[in-house]
Amino acid sequence: MKTALVIGGGPAGMMAAEELARAGADVTLIEAKPTLARKFLMAGKSGLNLTKQEPLDAFLSHYSHPQIADITRAFGPDEMQQFTRDLGVDLFTGSTGRVFPKVMKASPMLRAWIARLSALGVTPRTRWRWQGFDGAALVFDTPDGRKTLQADVTVLALGGASWPRLGSDGAWRDWLIEKGVTVTPFQPANMGFQIAWSDHMTPHLGQPVKGAALITPTGRSRGEFVISKRGIEGGGLYQISAQLRTGAPLHLDLAPDIDADTLAQRLAAIPTKQSLSNRLRRGAKLDPVKLALAMEWGRPLPSDPQALAATLKSLPVPLGPPRPLAEAISSAGGIAWNSLSNDLELSALPGIFAAGEMLDWEAPTGGYLLTACLASGRHAGRAAARRLLSSPD
Repeated sequence: MKTALVIGGGPAGMMAAEELARAGADVTLIEAKPTLARKFLMAGKSGLNLTKQEPLDAFLSHYSHPQIADITRAFGPDEMQQFTRDLGVDLFTGSTGRVFPKVMKASPMLRAWIARLSALGVTPRTRWRWQGFDGAALVFDTPDGRKTLQADVTVLALGGASWPRLGSDGAWRDWLIEKGVTVTPFQPANMGFQIAWSDHMTPHLGQPVKGAALITPTGRSRGEFVISKRGIEGGGLYQISAQLRTGAPLHLDLAPDIDADTLAQRLAAIPTKQSLSNRLRRGAKLDPVKLALAMEWGRPLPSDPQALAATLKSLPVPLGPPRPLAEAISSAGGIAWNSLSNDLELSALPGIFAAGEMLDWEAPTGGYLLTACLASGRHAGRAAARRLLSSPD
């Protein structure tokens, strides 16, 4: 029987292992941590957003590279949902189109998936940490000492460089570079940004900012974010974090549902003897958090209603640097696309494929990351299986 190694026991690796096993390969799935899919389980603690139900072209527009978008076209939101239902997991779609398991956690899906891999004959090896190459063979540190393995095909699915405590530490980068693979430097993605707050913001730390519009040079978006001790973070910010990481300015519209002229009229209707805070609360309907942000970032706030409305409609956000890579939800950078074939085979290492966040792409949270990880694992696993079937015994 032909043999296959899959290194990395997250969703991309599990998907590749399943495809290889269905093709008849003897598959060993290797994971450095004590259990499979730890990052997947951690993501599931906040509800496990599997994918997003929206038109396919709109869905694919969120990916940073056309090749990952093409791969995901073959396994998009509909296929992701059917895959999950086949594991016995019931789904529901929220008002924004985001799709979740009804149980709102990852563990039932993971247990069912592991059971299916076992039934297909996949052999897991946990606490096995890849340590690079010995010639054409792969070297692992295991509970039983150092081992060297070589298989007919290998799929690498070791993740990027975010959340290293869960296994994605990017240690593989130097080993692949030594073999002639181009690896783009890692950067944080879906991350928060540092902001130096004044003391007056202390009562608002940990509070969400709701109902504001985030404005960048490319457009406006609506999404919630959170004020933290170190800055701002959250889903609304992650949608535009790639732009902000490259230096794009950010402004907030604190009253996005009315135009500037209407807002100015409402502010002008409040007697000037009222305090500025009262004028903002009553005229602009600012809640305490938005009011605090206006005071923090807009001072000295103008007294003229038109100028004040203009400030509230485009409040500059003094962003500091991104939060560190280790804190990011995902990472940009990784194996460059010019080092890969269309089958995700490494040009410098025939017979070795790569999938998931090892590749140089990024997408916002909201189901896009997980869908593409499974799609690329499926793509690499099927390509590796075709190579097995076409090679002589």
